[in-house]
Amino acid sequence: MLLLASASPARRRLLEQAGIPHRVQVSGVDEATITAADPRQLVQRLARAKAMAVAQRLQGSDRPREGVLGCDSVLVFDGEIFGKPRDASEAIARWQRMAGGWGHLYTGHALLGAPAGPDERLETVSTRVLFAAVGLAEIERYVASGEPLQCAGGFALEGRGGLLVEQIEGCVSNVIGLSLPLLRRWLGAQTSD
Repeated sequence: MLLLASASPARRRLLEQAGIPHRVQVSGVDEATITAADPRQLVQRLARAKAMAVAQRLQGSDRPREGVLGCDSVLVFDGEIFGKPRDASEAIARWQRMAGGWGHLYTGHALLGAPAGPDERLETVSTRVLFAAVGLAEIERYVASGEPLQCAGGFALEGRGGLLVEQIEGCVSNVIGLSLPLLRRWLGAQTSD
C-alpha cells in the first residue's frame, strides 16, 4: 500500500485506475519556500519535501508499513519554469506564449520507506508536450473554465486541456501528475528483491 502525500485528484485517479492500493495524506508543504533554478532539482526537492512531511508526521505512530509517495510537477517553456498560474490573466498570457510551441513537463517523484525497498528513491521524469496553435478566444474560453488555475503549466491533459495538446513525447501519465512506468519499476523492484 502507498500513502500518497498529495492533494491532487489527478494523481489519486491515476493510482486508482492502475489498481495500486493507496490512501491519501496531504503534506501541507509551502511550495513557495522551496526553490531551485534547475526544474529537475526543483520538482525533486518539492516531491521529497512532501513525502518527508507526511513520513515525519507518522513517526512514532502505529502506522502500517507503507511507502510514502510525494510528487510535484512544473512545465518549462522557453527556459521559464511555470507552476500553477496565479490568476486568469497570468494563465491567458502563458497560453498565448505556449500556443503552437513545445514545452517540457517535469515531475519529481520521491518514495520513502517502502517495504522491501531502499529507504528513499528519488527520480525526475520529463515529457515533451506540443501545444495546439490556438487563438485568444479559445484560450480565454479554456481559462474561464477554471481548470488551468489548478495545474502546473496551466493545463490538464486529462481534462479540457487535452483538447489543446497536439503531441506528447515520453510518458503520458507523467503529464497528468506521476509516471506510472516509474512507479511500476519501483514497486516491482520491491517485490523482486
